[in-house]
Amino acid sequence: MGSEFVTTSWSQVLAARSGSSTESREALASLCQAYWYPLYAFVRRQGYDPDEARDLTQGYFAMLLERKYLDDFDPEVGRFRAFLKTSVKHFLSKERDRVRALKRGGRAEIVPLDPSDAETRYGHEPVDRTNPEEVFERQWALMVLERTMTRLRRELEDQGKSKEFEHLKNLLTGAEPRVPYQKLATELGTSEGAVKTSVHRLRRRFGELLRTEVAETVRSPEQVDDELRYLLGVLEPWEPKRA
Repeated sequence: MGSEFVTTSWSQVLAARSGSSTESREALASLCQAYWYPLYAFVRRQGYDPDEARDLTQGYFAMLLERKYLDDFDPEVGRFRAFLKTSVKHFLSKERDRVRALKRGGRAEIVPLDPSDAETRYGHEPVDRTNPEEVFERQWALMVLERTMTRLRRELEDQGKSKEFEHLKNLLTGAEPRVPYQKLATELGTSEGAVKTSVHRLRRRFGELLRTEVAETVRSPEQVDDELRYLLGVLEPWEPKRA
């Protein structure tokens, strides 16, 4: 990315954390809304029930958006993922009473959090993985991929290529096709060669969008490649279970 690296959501937050920038607050709120589920799963795996986990997650975001925790950020880390995991641990050990007080006060939700959706997703977590940090890291990586796929879907929809995306989306991570290319070509009304070209093009674009998504959660361009390698490495042991 080099010199083309633009100011990301997380770097915007950090650049303005000592002030009251509306842009900074909106950037932080956007990150929280995007990545709330890995945090919820982390709290649940600590042994809290769904209602407690929901209240604690909302309470943490309330404190974060009020900048109670940004001063603890370590510039040497520079990743929103790492910051979030560290600061929520501190929150859980120090802020339970305050969360109960916020709940009694009828405070509005900071991040839209659907309890039924959260629990449905949490129910899919393998029971043999009990480490909260493993759950957090895996869900973070999956969220990055999910948001990247959504970006690509929207691009193709805007180009009038929704059918192409739906037929080829399962090939974008490098997996061998379960459906032969010739069959895909027939379904799309094109040639096998054209399908392979489309898959190559979509994989390249998916990679570009994945870098963009990751860039929004790190502080500098130098961290993007390391973060990408880390997140993809986190997913490797889990991929067979997602089939």
